[in-house]
Amino acid sequence: MQAVGAHLPLADAALDLSRWQFALTTIYHFIFVPLTIGLAYTLAVMQTIWWRTGDEQWLRLTRFFGKLFLINFAIGVATGLVQEFQFGMNWSEYSRFVGDVFGAPLAMEGLFAFFLESTFIGLWVFGWNRLKPRIHLAAIWLVAIGTTLSAYFILAANAWMQQPVGYKMVDGHAQMTNVFAVLFNETALLAFFHTATAAAVTSSLFVLGVCAFHIRRGQDVAAFTRAAKVGAAIAVPATVLVFLVGDEFMRNMYERQPMKVAAAEALFDTGDNVGLSLFAVAPLEANPGDTTINIQIPYLLSILATNTFDGQVTGIDQIQKEYEQRYGPGDYVPPVGVVYWGFRGMVYIGGLMLVLSLWAGWLAWRDKLHTSKLFLKVAIWSIPLPFLANTAGWVYTEVGRQPWVVQGLQKTADGVSVAVPTWQIATGLIAFVTVYAILIVIEIWLMRRYARRLPDPARDEAERSGPLPAMSY
Repeated sequence: MQAVGAHLPLADAALDLSRWQFALTTIYHFIFVPLTIGLAYTLAVMQTIWWRTGDEQWLRLTRFFGKLFLINFAIGVATGLVQEFQFGMNWSEYSRFVGDVFGAPLAMEGLFAFFLESTFIGLWVFGWNRLKPRIHLAAIWLVAIGTTLSAYFILAANAWMQQPVGYKMVDGHAQMTNVFAVLFNETALLAFFHTATAAAVTSSLFVLGVCAFHIRRGQDVAAFTRAAKVGAAIAVPATVLVFLVGDEFMRNMYERQPMKVAAAEALFDTGDNVGLSLFAVAPLEANPGDTTINIQIPYLLSILATNTFDGQVTGIDQIQKEYEQRYGPGDYVPPVGVVYWGFRGMVYIGGLMLVLSLWAGWLAWRDKLHTSKLFLKVAIWSIPLPFLANTAGWVYTEVGRQPWVVQGLQKTADGVSVAVPTWQIATGLIAFVTVYAILIVIEIWLMRRYARRLPDPARDEAERSGPLPAMSY
């Protein structure tokens, strides 16, 4: 199949600026998404325990982490809305080419999933002491389901760019022929489960870190120890599942996007019994075909890619030749250094989180979470780890697809708007950097302020009751 469209005449500066602008908004937005998804379910679990037991400690914990959830949700929504406008502004050629396919899951996300979560988050926020307890509890579960559906539709749209299915070409444009193929292709399902488990890890380590801060200070130790045990109970299976799903995802990518897998290993030459690179030193961007230093785990890449010890893994040089025959002359190699270290950043940090999660689970099982001074200190400083891993994984996923914006169908350079001058793109990029810098300061300040603030039963009761008469429970 031939790639659609030739490279349109556009200054390289405009293309690069458009890429930087979309990368900035996407990565920034994705900082908030996993924590929002994971915290929604954590809140639902805590409120369920309170509803079943009537224990006021769980109510205080639900209210406490609920404030942090709302802060993160609000800024996540504000940053997420920006991305969709860029499709029509900076990437209009892309929108024309895939709009009939790509627009469907985005519309479902906005009209169904986001409507669901935004409606019920309002009921949850303002429904304390006004809704019956089981209805109020149902609201937070529906919020959690809404955040999950929202993520799924977005990931399905992105997965179509990685694995285009359920379409036909009509007059140089992609038109959808099977919505179910688009929504439920293998890449979409794997991406969703990988993201969902990563979200659970993100929220659980966040909860553990916040609880560790208060426990170290001797503040409401009993309540925060309970919350920490919930975090540990989620972290252990979620972290293990991240690696198991990631292993299957690797095989899927090798089948659909072999160049991405080869670039992630800086593997230029095809080989059998290929080891997984732990650390390589070489001028990777110069495509050296060899590495100065390359420390490997024998056979592991063959196992991950083919599920066999002696499986053949195709190298960058051979894939480049195959792509030239299939798509025509061009450079089909992504920035190898960025992809290589993006993958390692995700995996290495994931390994640290796995160790931390198992440590937390062991301490929780022995009822020593609140007494291990070393763990409590490490847990606080580990809060950034899942955010760094999520970002590294996103960079690996998107940069590894280059030069394609839709794998095998349209190159990124052919998707950018041709009528938008460079100075306007540069102005927009500067504006986004400025606004996002302000927003991240506000986010950190608010999260830090409310995370350090002890639950206050009297204040929570006043907030729950509000100006309206409270309903009887």
